[in-house]
Amino acid sequence: MIILSRRSVLRSSLAAAAAGMLARPYLANAAATTATVWWVQGFAEEEDISFKKIVADYAKASGNTIDYSIIPYAPERQKIVSAMTSGVVPDLFQNNPAEIIALYAWEDKLVDVTDVVETQKSLYNETGLLTAYCYNNAEKRRSFYGVPYTSAVRPNHIWRPLVEKAGYTMEDLPRTWDAFYDFFKEVQKKLRAQGERKVYALGFQMNTTGNDCNALFDYFLIAHGGQDIVTKDGRLHLDDPKVREALLKTLTYPTTAYKEGFVPPGAINWNDADDNNAFHAKQIVMDLDGTISTEVAVIHKEQDYRDIVTMGLPLSNDGKPVPSQAPSVGGLIPKGAKNVDVAKDFLKYLIQPQVLNEYLKTGLGRNIPCMPSIVQDDPWWREDPHRAAYVQQGVLGPTLPNFWTFNPAYAQVQNEHVWPTAWADITTGGMTPEAAADKAFKRAAEIFAKYPIAEG
Repeated sequence: MIILSRRSVLRSSLAAAAAGMLARPYLANAAATTATVWWVQGFAEEEDISFKKIVADYAKASGNTIDYSIIPYAPERQKIVSAMTSGVVPDLFQNNPAEIIALYAWEDKLVDVTDVVETQKSLYNETGLLTAYCYNNAEKRRSFYGVPYTSAVRPNHIWRPLVEKAGYTMEDLPRTWDAFYDFFKEVQKKLRAQGERKVYALGFQMNTTGNDCNALFDYFLIAHGGQDIVTKDGRLHLDDPKVREALLKTLTYPTTAYKEGFVPPGAINWNDADDNNAFHAKQIVMDLDGTISTEVAVIHKEQDYRDIVTMGLPLSNDGKPVPSQAPSVGGLIPKGAKNVDVAKDFLKYLIQPQVLNEYLKTGLGRNIPCMPSIVQDDPWWREDPHRAAYVQQGVLGPTLPNFWTFNPAYAQVQNEHVWPTAWADITTGGMTPEAAADKAFKRAAEIFAKYPIAEG
């Protein structure tokens, strides 16, 4: 295993940037001008360092100025909502949270950026393109309303020493979905028999706030065959027997694990960081959670970094590969922006493969490109076992966009936490999975009725 220091990562990234500058196309700009950009603060300091460098390089290449603000995740979300409500907007921000690209496209509040995407369209994977290809209800058509530059998936994070302490090896892990997660229940039983009273098998996010619980639900839904709950035409398919069966299984497995004591009792009240904290405290044996931020957080604790195993998804119960939802983060230009040309030009610069590779590598690979050639051409992405597993799952393996890509109604379903609330109805409300499903189905159908997608 190769452990990279921040200094070594920066050194390799700068070398790649120097080589990349030679291959960058000429940026044809009008008179120099300024664009206002809001950028979300990186999880790692290196991400912010990289963004600042790219801004400086762009200014040298174009003569334009990027007046940027780096803002923490939650405050930036609030700032975007306020700006879009008032109409006093910057020239560029990201889809934070991810689903706002679909919601604002529906409301005709975003600039069409097809011309930007076209500059690198042949390099994108299908999931990245689909995420940015949203429906405009005013114009009754789909188009590109965001410029994707990175994506993320949810790997399994596992403490190998806890598995081994229970008397197993990583090679003992089953390869199909239910059996895979059932395995950790046996690990908990063995650890409890040894006196480990505070260790739980599974880090399932069973709360009804934040994003993690929604994402966990969708991963289980897809694994059980429910990926057609919303199809590319924007239609909801709760009447499909296969989808209904998958939804029922997804309501049943995690809630049963919780009620049987294999998930921490506090998981019903977690926020999006609490499962990470529980994992780092070794209170859970495994966690299915987004990105490799779990690993990056301990990259300077060499033993812990080595003791974590990053794994992609197990196969479905019938032995088929399970695609990962891979939401893309991209640049959005709101209608009302004063310097659209400069915002577009900066995005064209950012999504050049050399520039994008530099940006993501300096961020320690926590986020991955939605351009497969980047990880195929640069061995850095495969030198570390955590990154290698991550890009295999999220870039080289099968992926799907989020369901709200096809209809923003699903974003509202998630904002209301319709499915996690059904979990709560089962775990604390005394409902059967069937009754909770009926209640959730009714609410989901009501929401989708407000977002009709025109034929064609």
